[in-house]
Amino acid sequence: MKLISVIVTTYNWPQALKLCLDSLFAQQDQNFEIIIADDGSSAENLKKTQAFCELSPVSISYSYHEDQGFRAGTIRNKAVALSKSDYLLFIDGDCILMPDFIARHRQLAELQCFVPGNRVLLNAKFTEEVITQQTPLHVKPINYFLSLRLQKKINRMSGFLYLPLGFLRYMQPKKWQRAMTCNLGVWKDDFIRVNGFDELFEGWGFEDSDLVIRLIHAGIKRKEGRFSVPVLHLWHTHNDKSKQEQNYQRLLERLQQQDFIIAEKGVSQYL
Repeated sequence: MKLISVIVTTYNWPQALKLCLDSLFAQQDQNFEIIIADDGSSAENLKKTQAFCELSPVSISYSYHEDQGFRAGTIRNKAVALSKSDYLLFIDGDCILMPDFIARHRQLAELQCFVPGNRVLLNAKFTEEVITQQTPLHVKPINYFLSLRLQKKINRMSGFLYLPLGFLRYMQPKKWQRAMTCNLGVWKDDFIRVNGFDELFEGWGFEDSDLVIRLIHAGIKRKEGRFSVPVLHLWHTHNDKSKQEQNYQRLLERLQQQDFIIAEKGVSQYL
C-alpha cells in the first residue's frame, strides 16, 4: 500500500473543516490524498471550503451534492468513487488529527481487517473557543491536553496513550459497536465488496454501524485501533434524529441476517 485516500465528511461548518484540513496538511506521512465529501453545504460555505483546498500540499478533490437532509452515506460513496488508492480512511470534518495519524493508520492496516480508531471529545465551551481562535490543537504537546483534562475541557486522556497491544488488537473480531466513520480504516476492495454505505439509511443514525456489520458478515475482522490513532472531536449539536428509530430497526434486522452482505443501494452505482 502506498497511497491512502482520506474521505472527509463535512456540512456547513467551514471553521471546523479548516482545523481538520490544517491537521491533515501537517501530517508526517504525506503519501495520501484527500476527498472532501460535502453533504450539501450552502453556496457561501461551499466557496469557503473549496478555497481551503487550494492550500493542500497533497492531492485533493471535492465531492458535493445538494442538501436533501442528512445523507452522509451517499456522499461518502460518491467520494470513494473518486478515490485513487487501495485503502480508505473515513474521518469527519469536525475532527482534528495528530501529526502521526496517517502514519499510525498505515502501520495498523492489514488485509482482511478494518480498523476503528477512538476519539477524544471536546466540551461545548472549549469547542467554541477553539473555533473562534482557530487553535491549532494538532501541534500542542501532551501536557497541554493533560491541562485540558484537569479543567474538564476534554473527556479523557487515555485516548492519547500509545500501547502496542499486539494480539489484543484482534480480541473482538466481530464487535461492531463503537466503530464509527469519524475514524475508520478499511480496504477499498472490502468496501466495494459489500457495496459501501447503504443509502437506504437516510437521516442520522447507524449507516456506519450497518457498513461494519456487513463487513463482519463478509469475513472482514475488526482490528482494534484504540491506543494508537485518536482524533479530537469538536462538540456539535445533534443532527435531526427523526429517522433514528427506523434506521435502528433496519440495523437490528441485518444483525440477524448473517448472509446479508451487499448494500441494496450502495457505491456500485457510482463506479
